[in-house]
Amino acid sequence: MKKVIAVAFLCFLGLNQVNAQVTFKPGLRAGANFAHFTQIEDPNQKFSSLTDVYLGVFGALKVSKVYTLQPEITYSRQGSKSQYISPIDNNTYNRTIKNSYISIAAINKFSFNKFSFIVGPSIDIRVSDTGKQLGQAYDNNNYYDGYYNGVTSFNGVDLAFTAGLGYDITPNFGIEARIKKGIIPVDSNNWDYTNVVFSVGGTYTFDLK
Repeated sequence: MKKVIAVAFLCFLGLNQVNAQVTFKPGLRAGANFAHFTQIEDPNQKFSSLTDVYLGVFGALKVSKVYTLQPEITYSRQGSKSQYISPIDNNTYNRTIKNSYISIAAINKFSFNKFSFIVGPSIDIRVSDTGKQLGQAYDNNNYYDGYYNGVTSFNGVDLAFTAGLGYDITPNFGIEARIKKGIIPVDSNNWDYTNVVFSVGGTYTFDLK
């Protein structure tokens, strides 16, 4: 019985120690996105990287010295450049596709001194899209050269997984690099390409007193 009481007492002390370490700090994150779509089986269609920005807020719930749960809400502008060579007339169609998302993520952050490993899922809600295409377009039985807004049926939601590394330059300011991979096709018209986003940026954490 004495042993059981001793173990319970030690567990109680351990839980108190863990609870004493729990802190919460809000913060901001911003930087550059280098995004593209995954390649599809069509050899005439190629995707390349598009550069844009992201801006977000987070709340860092530090549970222990090593682990932090970090919910995030981020506005992310991404997409891809596209080149299509028509097998019919051999014309080249270059297109820039931009999709903007509100990303809601549950990031798990594992810290070792000033370095950290970042991993977690997110749900990305599409809030806008634009597309422009340069080349020959067909309209009312007449060909013409120039730009026009592309019409594509984009899926409204993407599920993604993020992994990355961070480094704390100061207790408040840090830098990070992440890669995010979507699993839901961008286009709802039976095209199976998905989002890939490599991002680099900075973070600023506020002290709460």
